[in-house]
Amino acid sequence: MATKSIARKAPKAAPATKRDAPRAVPLQVTEEREAPYVTGSNAPTTGELRLEVSIGRRVRVLRQRLQLTATELATEAGLSPGMLSKIENGGTSPSLSTLQALARALNVPMTSFFADFEERRDCSYVRAGQGVLIERRGTKAGHRYALLGHSLSGDIVVEPYLITLSEDAEPYALFQHDGVEFIYMLTGKVVYRHADKLYPMSPGDALFFDSGAPHGPEELVERPMTYLSIIIYPRS
Repeated sequence: MATKSIARKAPKAAPATKRDAPRAVPLQVTEEREAPYVTGSNAPTTGELRLEVSIGRRVRVLRQRLQLTATELATEAGLSPGMLSKIENGGTSPSLSTLQALARALNVPMTSFFADFEERRDCSYVRAGQGVLIERRGTKAGHRYALLGHSLSGDIVVEPYLITLSEDAEPYALFQHDGVEFIYMLTGKVVYRHADKLYPMSPGDALFFDSGAPHGPEELVERPMTYLSIIIYPRS
């Protein structure tokens, strides 16, 4: 008797479930913070001054000006010496009532505590061709001085000039004054004297020197000429 072969069907694949689905791996984006841009200058940076620190410094300065000890000021203002120490060191933000008590004890207006925090940063702006014309020793020799800005405060004075020597200008190498000077040649050519040395100056050349020695244009090679002169000296 013939036997029937039974073809077995392959088992159906189980339907995919959410658990079996491939998981999306989130991309890990590393945030790179760029370093702040700085100049090539070696000048120290000016950090942002916190209000608490500014008030504390001001309280200390005013107290020392009156030759008061911390204990004496704390007693006069009705504060504990520890609280006054925290205020002067910028470790706490004093309340308005505390500032009012300190102002009375120091005999100053409350606004004086914020003087350093609200200090202005100077800026001088001069439009092209509007520099203030200045009379200086070389003016009679055909040297034209246009002051391009001025420092408003601080311990030093900075005077930037645009100097123009016309066709009929004459050499004058006897300038002498306090401070230092920087010269940057813009147009024309000149032989510039500093003390006993001569320097040929063409557009792009620069000279930085102690201006206490005699100096100035010794030979006017190509006129007219212009150069930038920046004079820096202590404020008297």
